[in-house]
Amino acid sequence: MAKGQIRMLRSAAVGIDAVEAESRQSFARHTHDQFGIGLIYEGAQKSLSGRGMVEAGAGDMITVNPGEVHDGAPIGDAGRSWRMLYFDPQVVATAAEDISQGRAHSGEFTAPAFRDRAVADQFRALFATITAPTAEGDAIRHEEQLLLLLASVLATGSPRPMERAATVTAAKTMIDDDPTAAITLADLAAETGLSRFQLVRHFAGAVGLTPHAYIVQRRIDLARRLIDGGMPLAEAAFAAGFADQSHMTRVFVGKYGLSPGAYADARK
Repeated sequence: MAKGQIRMLRSAAVGIDAVEAESRQSFARHTHDQFGIGLIYEGAQKSLSGRGMVEAGAGDMITVNPGEVHDGAPIGDAGRSWRMLYFDPQVVATAAEDISQGRAHSGEFTAPAFRDRAVADQFRALFATITAPTAEGDAIRHEEQLLLLLASVLATGSPRPMERAATVTAAKTMIDDDPTAAITLADLAAETGLSRFQLVRHFAGAVGLTPHAYIVQRRIDLARRLIDGGMPLAEAAFAAGFADQSHMTRVFVGKYGLSPGAYADARK
């Protein structure tokens, strides 16, 4: 991206805006009507917010609440580069209610700047997913990543302890029965009696994969069986629930270490 540029990227998620910036610009005091979570990639900045003067450098997370007056200026002459995700209040309210299991209908970001590698990784994952040029994943991955990121940053109170791992069995069975189905987190949560956030955390703890990752693995297993049966690669990709053959190929190589074409040739 050219220096001095601030641009909004296409977002695949309703109610979430994605912004990418590299600038030496100083911003006067202003507010947003959305929640904001960002990550500084290079350089550093200082900001006088409603929560006091803060500084953030490369690798630091930054947050802002709706209506919170803040400004921003680079530290040094080199400027800084950062990415931001802005969430409509209703998106955060829905997530807060889910994360808190109905005890909170809103929340706030209490730390205007902080350093946490795990949260930074969650941010990068969500940003990459919703700004991808092609929608390889489906909505379930967006929901997972959104809930995990907001649960790390949003102050809503501690959720109750998870139910036993056995409650995940119903969700796992639902996926196994038809991995090509357009299953949502809400569907899986209803099947288990858990909230969406509970489901993601509990499923990952019991299975070792998030629901979305498990769906992808079950789909690639199905694709391999179809290829074994002689189905052409493009047809196998479609029949197994992938957006296209290239998506299937990337997942196949990641799991099996060789392309579907090489696998098909080896099975002849």
